[in-house]
This record gives sequence, structure tokens and C-alpha cells, in this order.
Amino acid sequence: RDLGFSLEEVRGLLGLVDDRSRTCADVQLIAEDHLTDVQAKIADLRRIERVLSDTVARCTGDAAPECAVIDALLDA
Repeated sequence: RDLGFSLEEVRGLLGLVDDRSRTCADVQLIAEDHLTDVQAKIADLRRIERVLSDTVARCTGDAAPECAVIDALLDA
């Protein structure tokens, strides 16, 4: 689980431990699929970070009713 596998994926991998017909290639495919998912999540988080960072930088944080954060939420 420390590598971000879901419980279902962990169960599947553990099931392969006793499966004498499985190959290392079978396990590698599962790990590669998971890696692709993790990389996509990281890319999405980086995009979110950029947008949020830009939005926070535009926010004046003063007493004015206009707010860049609210504007960004309304535009989303």
C-alpha cells in the first residue's frame, strides 16, 4: 500500500504470489499500469498547483469584495 496500490490491486498481487503459472512479466504489467496512473495523477496535481498558485498570487487579501480565488472558482 505504501506504493499507492489500492486494496484490490494489493489483493491481486498477493494472489499472484502463490500462482505458479504467473510470470514476472505479469506482475510487471500490473506495476506499469499503476505507474502510468500515478504519473497521470502527478501531472494533474502539478496543473492544479500552477492554477492555485497563480490564483493565490492574484488575490489581494484585503477588505475589497472582489476576490481572485472566488472568481477562479466561478470560472471553473
